[in-house]
Amino acid sequence: MTTTGLVEQQIATKMRAAGIADAGITAFLAAVRKVAEGERGWLSETAIDPVASLPRLDDVPEDAFTGASLLEQLAIVKLNGGLGTSMGLETAKSLLPVKGKDSFLDFIARQVLHLRARTAGPEPAFYLMDSFNTQADTLAYLQRYPELGVGEPLDFLQNRVPKLEADTLAPVSWPPDPDLEWCPPGHGDLYPALLGSGLLDLLLQRGLRFMFISNADNLGATVDLSLLRYFADQELSFLMEVAERTPMDRKGGHLAHRRTTGRLLLRESAQCPSGDQESFQDIQRHRFFNTNNLWIRLDHLRRELGRHGGALPLPLITNARAVDPRDPSSPQVLQLESAVGAAIECFDASGALLVPRTRFAPVKTTSDLLVLRSDACRVTPDHRLILDERRRGEPPLVELDPRHYQLLPDFDEFFPDGPPSLVLCRSLRVTGPVQFAAGVVCEGDVEFANASTRAKLVASGTYRNTRVPM
Repeated sequence: MTTTGLVEQQIATKMRAAGIADAGITAFLAAVRKVAEGERGWLSETAIDPVASLPRLDDVPEDAFTGASLLEQLAIVKLNGGLGTSMGLETAKSLLPVKGKDSFLDFIARQVLHLRARTAGPEPAFYLMDSFNTQADTLAYLQRYPELGVGEPLDFLQNRVPKLEADTLAPVSWPPDPDLEWCPPGHGDLYPALLGSGLLDLLLQRGLRFMFISNADNLGATVDLSLLRYFADQELSFLMEVAERTPMDRKGGHLAHRRTTGRLLLRESAQCPSGDQESFQDIQRHRFFNTNNLWIRLDHLRRELGRHGGALPLPLITNARAVDPRDPSSPQVLQLESAVGAAIECFDASGALLVPRTRFAPVKTTSDLLVLRSDACRVTPDHRLILDERRRGEPPLVELDPRHYQLLPDFDEFFPDGPPSLVLCRSLRVTGPVQFAAGVVCEGDVEFANASTRAKLVASGTYRNTRVPM
């Protein structure tokens, strides 16, 4: 047996012992072979062309007549594998309160039930792709919505994959903490997880044809009936919702064409060589970013999975890390990932649609959270949390000093009476420890700068186009 064959056998044995389904093992071994052949997943600027223009959701005729027929053929999947560790949380990010006492999961559950009122039945189907870290807390929380379940599990599990020794690609062994031998494979694992869990075939047997996928922390991502009709009428296999990039989005994955094939592709920052970072972040050159709101034809997905032995040929994302992230001196490992949106390149009939910013309102940092909690966002009758119309589709640019605001417990202490008004604010920058009183209104470009280490208070009042040294 070759060295490569032996390593693959070691990986497969370890994954089977952990209960990983064959589809997940197949997908991971395909990624390992790419690395063994020298691939690192780079997408250079010379290999791609910008996307000049796209059809717009605003130009799609409103569909007031799409009733139960298409909704009864739809499954909704929310990607719910992430913990809010970057904000100091140890539970699923979707449990974080975002408006009053309501969490992401409260909004998601109400959105699904609102849609089911149109069908008077259990459709659209609804599932979460949970991780081993989020499953227990999430399912316990959703018990407050017993009508959400229809006699079947509300979730399926994202796989986990071994971290690999950087020099041999063998699965790493780390006796001090065996849990650190594993890592998530990215949300591109959705496809083998659907197949390996049996859910994909079950949905097809029930006559479902469409799936809408989005991140659990994006409450603007609800089922738009006009968009659903558009996706069905275009007979596409895969549709990505994209939005116009702003300075806030310059580091996020963008859409492009592969120069050799003309196919649409998604380039993530981890796939961009360091010398191309300036072009990657050029929002005039690469105008469209992936919202991770995705539409997929289930029968077409099943066919492609069958063609490729149970795993889509997704582009590789390779990350070099210490096996123990808390100990930089621990052995270096490779973590192999893929992005769910990268499947846009895997189908002959793929497309992208430019959508309003109202369909993209994620939370990656406490700065994002402040925007959602403020009056810059409002709750719609169908339980979306969207930008107020006065924002004209663009969120305020908020920069909170990470030394003081990165962790949620600290963040909450600086806003004891709630967030300031940001509905008419273009940008807000806060440096140093600054506490906000009730009734603070920020308009235009506002900055509060505290050069000391002692917290200073912003008094109630309106602050317009000003820098306030403290």
